[in-house]
Parts: sequence; structure tokens; C-alpha cells
Amino acid sequence: MKLATFRRPSEDAAYPGNTFAAVITAVDEADPQIAVEAVEIEGCTDVGEYLTAEPAEQRRMVEEALAAAEQDRARVLDVSTLMYETLVPFPTKVIGVGLNYRDHIKETGLEAPEHPTLFAKFAQSLTGALDDVEVPQEDHRLDYEGELCIVIGEPGRRIPESQAGEHIAGYAVADDVSVRGFQGRTSEWLQGKVWDASTPVGPWLVTPDEFSSKAQITTTVNGEKRQSAKALDVVFAPEQIVSYISQMVTLHPGDLIMMGTPAGVALGRKGKDGKRPWLVAGDVVEVEISGLGRQRTEIR
Repeated sequence: MKLATFRRPSEDAAYPGNTFAAVITAVDEADPQIAVEAVEIEGCTDVGEYLTAEPAEQRRMVEEALAAAEQDRARVLDVSTLMYETLVPFPTKVIGVGLNYRDHIKETGLEAPEHPTLFAKFAQSLTGALDDVEVPQEDHRLDYEGELCIVIGEPGRRIPESQAGEHIAGYAVADDVSVRGFQGRTSEWLQGKVWDASTPVGPWLVTPDEFSSKAQITTTVNGEKRQSAKALDVVFAPEQIVSYISQMVTLHPGDLIMMGTPAGVALGRKGKDGKRPWLVAGDVVEVEISGLGRQRTEIR
């Protein structure tokens, strides 16, 4: 199942309640990374709210929405007429995992960690899958980081690794856009990771049964491929990460865990002029993961 958070273009984006959760019911046959039809889940303002409901209530809401759409075709929405909003706008936690792809570790010149490298982000750093991201006036060294994002479904503390999969509601595409100048000022990364509206998540939450272990993550900038890797070719697997974090803090429905980025970021590249290809206004970044959809971010 695929879930998304939408807003109708006529609704004011300044008011978070002007959104709704929906089930994606059809994708483009020629490009399955694009949704074409969806059905609103009545009474749910976003995917995060949906995830806080009991599992039986979740099933009921989806079944009723789909049954109503079968009876009344007018309930089937044309996705091209909608705006993708932040998938889970108010998670209790957003946690990033650094140095989790071996090829990225190599390009940074660092050692593979013995334990997961974690950092925190804030909910207000999140934005929608098709929203613009700005180059901060304080630091031009803006970098892309295509990532696989875990979305927590069942709450839990001290979750055994063998049971961690039961706590994962699904997966989504993320871009942990980083402000490298600020990030490099200290050994702590937070100040390069928490800028307002800088982290696209979505377009969809895809349940684990529809996520392939062979899924590929790809990042392009202006059509040029910059990152390409198997999404699960990581040092620490999703179940390990969920179990590890839950030792420290209770995980709640809608919490987001970003799994790290593969090689190819601007920080690890240099052009013929010796300069790194930081993102600049007018650039278009696209991140996609097989079966999870595609983001499109214009830099301004």
C-alpha cells in the first residue's frame, strides 16, 4: 500500500490542517514512480495522524475509503490536481544515520563506524517531495544526500532486532540536504542538518510488503546522475537501526529515521577547477528509490 499527504492548491499552505491523507490507487504505467490516482482517507489530515490510529482502525479507514470510491468514482482524485505536502509533518523524532554506506565512508576518508552514527533533526526542517529548497544566505555550500527513510508504525522501547520489522510502517524517499559549511564548523553535525524546510520526505509511504530488497536509490542533479546504489547496501540494516535507537528512546508512530546516503555527494566530488559542485539556484535535484516514488526539488 502507498500512502501520501496532499493539499488542494486552493487551500492555504500556511495552515497545516488544510491537508489530507490518501491511498495511492494507481501509478503511471509508463513511469510507476509517478502516482496518477488517489482516494482520500476521511478524517485524516496527514499520514502521521493515520499512523497514530490502532491497526484495526487503520484498516477500517482504508477499506471504507476504497469501498466508497468503488461506489462513487468522483471520490477518485487526479493526483496531478493536488499538491504533495510533507509526508509526516509533526513526527516526535527525526533521526539521521551518518556514514552508513561503505562507498560514502570511503569518499569521506573516514573509518567505518563500530556503532551507528546518529544525529537529530527537527520537524520544521521537513518539506514536501516537490517543494523548493533555498540556498541559505549564510552558507552557499549546499549538498544533496538521497536517502532511504524508515517510518515507524508501532511504538516501542528496547525492541529486539528480530522484532524490529514489526515496528516499521514503511519506507519513503528522503533528501537530507546539508549545509556543509555550518556542518563542518564543529565535530557535531546538527547545525548543518536542521535548516528550515530543507529536507524533502515523500512522495509516499510504502508498506514493507511492497518494498523490494533490491530497490535502487538514484540521485540526479540537472539530469546528471550523481548517486546510484542499492538502497539496502548499508553497514547497518533498518532492523539494526530501529533496535539500536529504541535502546535509548521510545519510538512513536510517524517517527522518521533517515538511513544515510551513498557515495556521490558534492562534498566528495571536485571538478576540473578543483571546486566542489555545490547546489546553486536553478538546479533541479531528483531522488528516487525503486517503488517508493520520485522527488523533484528546485533549488532557489
